[in-house]
Amino acid sequence: MKREQAIDVLETISELYPQKFDITERVANMLIPKLLEMDYQAVLSKLSDFAVRSPFPPTIGEIAVYEPEKNHHLDQMKQWEAEAAEVSDEIRRQFMDKFRSLTEDKSNES
Repeated sequence: MKREQAIDVLETISELYPQKFDITERVANMLIPKLLEMDYQAVLSKLSDFAVRSPFPPTIGEIAVYEPEKNHHLDQMKQWEAEAAEVSDEIRRQFMDKFRSLTEDKSNES
């Protein structure tokens, strides 16, 4: 979310709850950095749903929606799969032969 959007969220809350939500500059300065970490459209949607159910203004936690964190492990696995797809069948066969030989040797040591 951008700063203007965070301000819009706070203004929307103030408009929905004019007698119950007093936003001061100090409060805005505390809440805006937290709102910047959130998804604007999802927060507005959650605020809309909240306003229908509650006569009291929400806490930021009640309307918070964070963008999902990027899954770096999934990206790494996709990269490995792409690299593996480029390996020739002959190299794969050689690898599997060596792998079988190694596992047989290790199992015979026990």
